[in-house]
Amino acid sequence: MYCYKFIIEKTDTGFSAYAEDSPVYSTGSNLTMLQEHLLEALELAHEESGEKIGREQIVLEFDLQQFFRYYRVINVRFLAERIGMNPTLLSQYVSGHKKPSPQQTARIIRGLNEVGRELSELKFI
Repeated sequence: MYCYKFIIEKTDTGFSAYAEDSPVYSTGSNLTMLQEHLLEALELAHEESGEKIGREQIVLEFDLQQFFRYYRVINVRFLAERIGMNPTLLSQYVSGHKKPSPQQTARIIRGLNEVGRELSELKFI
């Protein structure tokens, strides 16, 4: 099954996304709406071929700068310390001054996933 990879960008009114390998793009006020609009756009683009497109074929990706712009609640210094990365280096990735290697990107994502899991398991009294 072919997957369509879309790069997400945060806008003042929500999100926009474009495909790297297809002339398809769309917008949405939130990520759910964006995904629905992208599915509609893909179906329209492939209408003549009769190809059926499923939601599972849509892959949404943020670049680091866009991710941290959207999730401003994440403290870059805290995350850097958490994953054992120099805070200045992570800040340069977040600001777009430097581009992380695939290994560094994986390290950042693992750290974000760990924090997310911990937060999802919290119980308050």
